[in-house]
Amino acid sequence: MGHKGHIKLLSFFITLIIASFPEAEGQEDILRSVHTFRNGNVRKTNALNIISRKTGYYFTYDSKLIDPEERIILEADNIPLDEILRNIIQNDSVRFTVIGSHIIIARIVPELAETYPVELTEDTYRVSGLVVEHESGQPLPYATIAIEGKPRGTVSNSDGFFSMAITDDLIYDTLTVSYLGFINRSIPVYEALGNNFTIKMFRDYIPIPEIIIRSQIPQELIKKAVEAIPDNYGTTPASMWGFYREGIMKRKEIQLFSEAVLKIYKAAYGTSMQDQVKVVRSRKLENAGSSDTLMLRLKGGLNSSLLLDGMKNNFEFIDEEYISLYKYAMTDIVTIDDAAAFVIEFEQREGISDPLFRGSMMINTADFAVMQAEFEVHPAYITGRNFTYVASSARGFTIRPVSASYRTTYKKSGDRYYLSHVRGDLRFTARKKRSLFNTNYDVFFELAITEADTSNVTRFSRNETIPLETVFSREISGYDPDFWGRFDFLKPEDNLMNSLNSISQRLSRFIEEEK
Repeated sequence: MGHKGHIKLLSFFITLIIASFPEAEGQEDILRSVHTFRNGNVRKTNALNIISRKTGYYFTYDSKLIDPEERIILEADNIPLDEILRNIIQNDSVRFTVIGSHIIIARIVPELAETYPVELTEDTYRVSGLVVEHESGQPLPYATIAIEGKPRGTVSNSDGFFSMAITDDLIYDTLTVSYLGFINRSIPVYEALGNNFTIKMFRDYIPIPEIIIRSQIPQELIKKAVEAIPDNYGTTPASMWGFYREGIMKRKEIQLFSEAVLKIYKAAYGTSMQDQVKVVRSRKLENAGSSDTLMLRLKGGLNSSLLLDGMKNNFEFIDEEYISLYKYAMTDIVTIDDAAAFVIEFEQREGISDPLFRGSMMINTADFAVMQAEFEVHPAYITGRNFTYVASSARGFTIRPVSASYRTTYKKSGDRYYLSHVRGDLRFTARKKRSLFNTNYDVFFELAITEADTSNVTRFSRNETIPLETVFSREISGYDPDFWGRFDFLKPEDNLMNSLNSISQRLSRFIEEEK
C-alpha cells in the first residue's frame, strides 16, 4: 500500500478506537369469524400460536397482559374469535386492532384528555417494547423503530428492547419497526401508549436467480452509490437530536459508563464543512476501585461516531482511491424498510498485510443508497500494530487491540436518507510490565439519531459546542436516576443494566454516608 493510503487508514482507525390510524379492511370479518378448538389445557402463548396457525393471523401483545406460563382451557365450538381471545386474555380492558395479517392486543387507551399512567410531562408519553424473530423468539438487536414518514425514531438495544418518547402531535401516527431481511411491522401509536409490546418480525425471503447475482458488478454498484450521494443524502445541512453513550468494561464488568442527549449540526453531504455537537444533558458512572491501577477512558468517541457516517466521510471501502485494495462480491438481495437492497461483501486482497476492513454493505436496488454497513478491522492483521486509542491514567502497561467492529445504518424519510444509528465495539488487552497475564477490556460507543429537521438550520456558536476529539467522560459529571425525563434514550442491555444498577446503588450509599 502506498504511503498516502496507509496514513488515511491509521488516521481513521485511531480516531475510531481512542434517528389517525384508519381501521384495517377486513378487521370485523376476522374478529367476528367463528372457530372451533379442541386443544384442552395449554399455555396462553401456545393458545395464540394455535390460533395463528389456523387463521393465518399473528399476534402482537402487551407482555404484561399475557403470562407465558399461565395455562387456560382452549375449547370452543363455533365461537367468534374476539370472544375466544377475551377468554384467553381474561381482561375486559383490552381491545383488538387488525393491521394487515397481525392482530394487536393492547390495553384500552383512555380519552386523551385524561391522564396516562405513562405520562412524562403534560404532552410527552413513553412507548416501549421488545422486538423478536417470530420463529425462534430471539431478540433482534438494533432494529429501527420510527414514526412513519417522519425523521423521528430510535433503535432497539442488543437485547431487542426499545423505548421512545411520544409527543401529542404523534399520537395518531404510525409506529414502524424494520430490520434487515424482515417484513416491516406497523402499529398505531395510539395503541402503543401504556403498552409494552412483544413485536414479532417475519423474515422476507426474496428468491434470487443466481444469474442476477452473477450479472451484477459490485464495483459498478459502489460507483453508482457514491455518485448518488447528493441526491440520496441531501446537499443542505440538517439539525438532529441524538442519544450517545460509551462505556469501558473490564472482565465484563462496567468500569466507566457515560451517556448524553445531543443536538447535532449535520453539515451538508459532499462538502468539507465539519459537523458540530452540543451536549444538552449528560451523566456518567465510574466503578474504579482503589485496587484499579489502570483506569482507561475512550478518546474521541463522539468524533468516532460522526466519522462512521461513511456517506459523508467516505468509507474507505467505497473510496475510489482504495477500491483496488479490496475484493468484492454481490452475494444476496435482502429487504430493508420494505425496499430491496443488494448485499455486497468485501475483504482486503491477498498479499496486503495492513489492517484493512472486511464486512458487508447493503445498497438500495432502486436509488443506490447505502442503507447499512457492517464491518470490522481484519482480525488476521489487527494485532500486528499498536494503536493509541484510549487515555490511560497509569504507565507501564502495554495495550493491544484484539477486535474492532462497526455498524452504520441510514433511514429514509421523505425523499432523503438520514444517519440513523452507529455503533462501535472494540476489544483489547492490557498487560502490566513484567506481568504474565493480560486483562481483557471491551469498549463500545453508540449514537442513535432520534429526530432530524432541515428547516431553519444554523451552525452553533463555538462556546456551545463540545470538542469532538475530547475524552467525553472527563467533560461530564454526576449521576441522576431521574435523568432522562422526556428525552429519548436507549434501554441498557441486561448485563449492562445489572452493572449500572450495582454501581448506582453503591453511589447512593456513598452519598447517604457523606450526608
